[in-house]
Amino acid sequence: MGVIAQFGGQTPLNLAADLEKNGVKILGTAPAVIDLAEDRDQFRAMMDKLEIPMPEAGMAVNVEEALEIADRIGYPVMVRPSYVLGGRGMEVVYDAESMTGYMEAAVGVTPDRPILIDRFLVHATECEADAISDGTHAFVPAVMEHIELAGVHSGDSACIIPSRHLSEENVRTIKEYTRRIAEEMHVRGLMNMQYAIENGKVYVLEANPRASRTVPLVSKVCNIRMVPLAIDIVTGELTGRPSPVPGLKEQEIPYYGVKEAVFPFNMFQEVDPVLGPEMRSTGEVLGLSESWGEAFYKTQEASQTRLPLEGTVLISVSDKDKDEAVEVAKEFKAAGFKIIASKNTCRRLEENGLKAEMINKLQEGRPNMYDLITNGKVDVIINTPVEKERKMDDSYLRKAAIKKKVPYATTMAAAKAMIGGIRFVKEHGNGQVKSLQELHASVRDKE
Repeated sequence: MGVIAQFGGQTPLNLAADLEKNGVKILGTAPAVIDLAEDRDQFRAMMDKLEIPMPEAGMAVNVEEALEIADRIGYPVMVRPSYVLGGRGMEVVYDAESMTGYMEAAVGVTPDRPILIDRFLVHATECEADAISDGTHAFVPAVMEHIELAGVHSGDSACIIPSRHLSEENVRTIKEYTRRIAEEMHVRGLMNMQYAIENGKVYVLEANPRASRTVPLVSKVCNIRMVPLAIDIVTGELTGRPSPVPGLKEQEIPYYGVKEAVFPFNMFQEVDPVLGPEMRSTGEVLGLSESWGEAFYKTQEASQTRLPLEGTVLISVSDKDKDEAVEVAKEFKAAGFKIIASKNTCRRLEENGLKAEMINKLQEGRPNMYDLITNGKVDVIINTPVEKERKMDDSYLRKAAIKKKVPYATTMAAAKAMIGGIRFVKEHGNGQVKSLQELHASVRDKE
């Protein structure tokens, strides 16, 4: 009958063209469409035709081409190999020296498999959408808002369904773009779209004509059986069954679903757990609640990270994050936490009227942050990576957090979600546990 290639991530997509060449019928989305999504020139031409914006980009097979493209686009840029799994080899490159080093270390680069170079969208909100398409009509159940900003791999970022901070206009735009792209590509089955919003403008990052890791999450939160529906579409050409897509209707979601990634850092305690464009998670959990803060809190419990409701928070962040650190520190102070901070962070907090205790970094003498963490005197750690030109980094803090099982955040977005969950549970208590069946039944009763 044929083979379905869209339910195993990137690997079966990479095999689809060769399978078809060897006489295997690919059911659902055709290999030519898969190649269209991976070929940046073809995909960009299609986006131009549809008048859908993408970040400025180019493709390079050698150092000279890469440097010329990056100079034209402007640093920082996101670089990655084509046809990769889990964002392997993806990096944010900030200067010509780093670009040269990346290209010289790249393996397997050919004209058929070039390095992709995109303008990095600074301080942009990343989001994604899954679609069910029959080749003519597409349905988008929900838009997922990433908690971490652009630059963290989508598989490693926590996300909220339905979106909490996106404007209604942006949500409508993302759903419309997703439908138009799926229909233009004649996708049959499932498709995942990645977007970023910079200064209110929605940009397409990439299209994945396959089931994403988010499909089970969207299915549970939106109460829609995405995989069986996709199977009905894919096999419909053999069975003659009509497409279910035209009959699908959007439903209001009266609660929040928060996905959180699960990482294996406890097994690799000498690895710096800071997040970036290369995927590092090995699983994920889902929290559901009428409050997004409680839903996030539940995900931390499910991933074996119990957030404390009191104690001491250590804050040490890079210069670019100090303004947001003031906001986060105010929330922790309001929740009754004691605040300790590195010298420069402490100075910024006190300039904004927040009392904090200054504590030495590792290289500044003793007692220091590492001593306090090791001795169990710290309950939460907020630490973002310092700029690469610094001689000393703070990776020892993040590694110590892993070893001592102290909850930590390496982005300000994650820190805000963390204190949001703590404050909700502290003020309202941990909510009642319900099964998915009970939750969906209560929604139907309200309707």
